[in-house]
Amino acid sequence: MADAGPPVKRPLWTQLYLQVIVAIVLGAVIGHFWPSTGEALKPLGDAFIKLVKMIIAPVIFLTVVTGIAGMRDLAKVGGVALKAFGYFIVVSSFALVVGLMVANVVQPGAGMHIDPASLDADAVKSYAAKSHDMTVTGFLMDVIPTSVAGAFVDGNILQVLFFSIPFGIALTMIGERADPALKVLNAVAEAFFKLVAIFMRAAPIGAFGAFAFTVGKYGIASIASLAALVATFYGTSILFVVVVLGAIAALSGFSIFKLIRYLKEELLLVLGTSSSEAALPSLLEKLERAGAAKSVVGLVAPIGYSFNLDGTNIYMTLAALFIAQALGIHLSLEEQLLLLGVAMLSSKGAAGVTGAGFITLAATLQVVPSVPVAGMALILGVDRFMSECRALTNFVGNAVATLVVAGWEGQLDRTRLAAALNGEAGPIAAAPVEADAD
Repeated sequence: MADAGPPVKRPLWTQLYLQVIVAIVLGAVIGHFWPSTGEALKPLGDAFIKLVKMIIAPVIFLTVVTGIAGMRDLAKVGGVALKAFGYFIVVSSFALVVGLMVANVVQPGAGMHIDPASLDADAVKSYAAKSHDMTVTGFLMDVIPTSVAGAFVDGNILQVLFFSIPFGIALTMIGERADPALKVLNAVAEAFFKLVAIFMRAAPIGAFGAFAFTVGKYGIASIASLAALVATFYGTSILFVVVVLGAIAALSGFSIFKLIRYLKEELLLVLGTSSSEAALPSLLEKLERAGAAKSVVGLVAPIGYSFNLDGTNIYMTLAALFIAQALGIHLSLEEQLLLLGVAMLSSKGAAGVTGAGFITLAATLQVVPSVPVAGMALILGVDRFMSECRALTNFVGNAVATLVVAGWEGQLDRTRLAAALNGEAGPIAAAPVEADAD
């Protein structure tokens, strides 16, 4: 396919990122001055997220299957998966350690002297109940859908992947006889990505409703009493993105700041809706446009949504130690290491859905008996504000991971990547990249 040249500049007011910014600001104003109206606008945000989640399962299925089948080499599929999981384990573990270190150095909860008996255990009872199902066995059993249709009906990313990966492998094993099916799937995938583009035009409405609800219900002033925790978490996440992910990106040959600029529309959408899932379909398309092969994008990005949650990991260790400090509970090094290990396991499968990090924290604290789960009531009021930062950090982390693994596999077109990050990207390549363009 011939390159269509640089994209035509559209008027600024038609740019989606500017529309989302305006929507977020208007939502904050409505929520602050007319709280009841802000709360009433919640269905707008919920409707948009449902709209996007409706097509996530088929988009992942089509991307994964066509990507794997297009490889024609099962050894390559295994290589990509192995390298991706190796990256996820190392980087997400480091995120947990960073949260733990910052909490010990800054000690945002020290001096609060909260009496554990004064905690409202009922406030977090529903989260604790959900966390009981997040055992290792329960998690593994939940990965297997009760039926193929059930995986798509429930919209469970891991269940869709559990079916999609073997199906793509099966098409690869069939060989040339699978070409007609692959042609149909590629055409359907193209239609779904066009549908994504149509739905994304409603992003400002969704962001407006979601942000108006957040500010209207919780109030900007509600974070004042826990400003130290919120500020520490945001500061730590920014530091992690700029320093850690920035270093990884630099070693891989691209700038983290240019990547953030390239994904600004998706990041603003994540900020407005507090859910990284809302931007997943668009992320898949943009990573392909930036030169990453479909086969790598289809495997790494969706799997990363469950196994590479840098923001959630920072939050879990930081929040756990904040609660302990606020209650005057001293955690020994052994207890902190136990917390680290449990968090590493419980964070897996917490897809980028609003509130998942809070439920995962409950599951983690239940294995560390010295810190009561009821202590989560201390941060319940500000968790929504931290949820946005978790989702943003997770999103950037998965974008970096996909490009890095694509580079390792020689499946990243450096010319297209440079063009995309410099704002000169053309259409998505017609065929997967077979060699690194260095």
